[in-house]
Amino acid sequence: MSDDTANQGIPEPEGHSEIIETDYQIGQDNIQTKIGPFGLDIHNPVFVISGLVVIAFVAYALIAPQHAADFFGWLRPALTTTFDWFFLSAANIFVIFCLLLIVTPYGSVRLGGTEASPDYSYTGWFAMLFAAGMGIGLMFFGVLEPAYYFGTPWGDEPLGAVRPFTEDGVLIEANIAEARRMALAATSYHWALHPWAIYAVVALALALFSYNKGLPLTIRSAFYPILGDRVWGWTGHIIDTLAVFATLFGLATSLGLGAQQANAGLNYVYGIPEGVTTQVILIIGITAIALVSVLRGLDGGVKVLSEINMVIALALLVFVVIAAGAASILSEFVTGIGAYFKEVIPLSNPFGREDTGYMQGWTAFYWAWWISWSPFVGMFIARVSRGRTVREFITCVLIIPSVVCVFWMAVFGGAAINDIIANPETSAVKAQVIDSYNPPLSLFAMLDSLPLASITSTIGIVLVIVFFVTSSDSGSLVIDTITAGGKVDAPVPQRVFWCTFEGLVAIALLIGGGLTSLQAMVISTGLPFTIILLLLCLMIWKGLASEKR
Repeated sequence: MSDDTANQGIPEPEGHSEIIETDYQIGQDNIQTKIGPFGLDIHNPVFVISGLVVIAFVAYALIAPQHAADFFGWLRPALTTTFDWFFLSAANIFVIFCLLLIVTPYGSVRLGGTEASPDYSYTGWFAMLFAAGMGIGLMFFGVLEPAYYFGTPWGDEPLGAVRPFTEDGVLIEANIAEARRMALAATSYHWALHPWAIYAVVALALALFSYNKGLPLTIRSAFYPILGDRVWGWTGHIIDTLAVFATLFGLATSLGLGAQQANAGLNYVYGIPEGVTTQVILIIGITAIALVSVLRGLDGGVKVLSEINMVIALALLVFVVIAAGAASILSEFVTGIGAYFKEVIPLSNPFGREDTGYMQGWTAFYWAWWISWSPFVGMFIARVSRGRTVREFITCVLIIPSVVCVFWMAVFGGAAINDIIANPETSAVKAQVIDSYNPPLSLFAMLDSLPLASITSTIGIVLVIVFFVTSSDSGSLVIDTITAGGKVDAPVPQRVFWCTFEGLVAIALLIGGGLTSLQAMVISTGLPFTIILLLLCLMIWKGLASEKR
């Protein structure tokens, strides 16, 4: 790798590595200019097209919110009912591919060259993996999903699971154990191997072709084995632009969910008005905090916030385990693990299913969401995973976070289900999740059944906000890298631009249809990007074949 390339922030391979020889220099197509005191170093045309389309989208949703709401309300079910089989099949391929890499000789390839050493300790690495990959999602769905599947009030029964309630809401004792088991299995399926395999594919492709092959840290670089130097032309521009859109709308969905949940918690605990206006104010305030983190950089911003996230999340997790009964919660975890492995193949089946409410309304949306998030999470994981072997990388990215997520769902979901069973007529969880379906309040309804509810609910709100800030900061870092042609040290004002527009897109989607519009956009961007991820599996295999093992 030339000195010019190395100066863009991507370290040279250490030891042996099969560098791809190309005349392309990182940033050679970039436009370098100044607007007032701010310097810019943007890739043409990826930044220009992405920026203009995002600005146009925000304007549309704000100027014609009702039209946007109607359109998104039609788009979401149209996509999930048509392409559910495609999303499920692709996710299965990603899991099989990752497990295959662990057991093949390719697993001994080291990212960054044969002599590369890890940039971060295991503690810092795991903290950033956890915060970037699942932060807001765990807070929003940790209680909602297990409790909802347990009650299954509107035909969303996973694999046709039994209902524990009669039509009149009377608890059926004989059905409790099976309903609980299937609720934990169906939830674990969405948060264990499949999403992390999606992230691992993108992260491994980026790390391999950047740190080992000497190419820019962008999605297009992974396609060099089949496109050659054409990857620097319009084919590559399209790939990277799709990655920007997928990342932006996947992130906006998470930010929108986080704003709704924080608003619901503030209303529940402190009586602060709940509605779009408050949520917009929250997004603006939290985006401003994220901008401070952006200015501090990766180590001073995202890394510090990720470690704060992990400490607060661990404290809340331990409290729920103790307050809800450690023996019962650990039993839920064991039940969840066993149920997951027993039901993962039937739940992964993309054809001939009768539980379409679960498969289309939940699984297809989730896989599209994870795929949309994959450029963001994948690049972030790649940035912090240099020096790991492929086997170590896949094992840690795939297995360890899966266990953490299943445990989290067993703790929070188990506590919620126990409350429903113990108090079927007065349970706040049952009232908010099953009877009225108010997703943002599910976490706080569960905490309300435990001691020190006002304190733990406040901690929950803080945790949602900190996850929110971490996602916004790291998301702007990733989008900026793509739109700067692979430069990882582009001028800070560009990250400020993307951090600001992430908040604006979330605001626009909330105004233009709320949760439905958030889900519709993430599915529409996830669909074309699924094809790119499937091709990445082939590119990774070809890339690893040339590396020294």
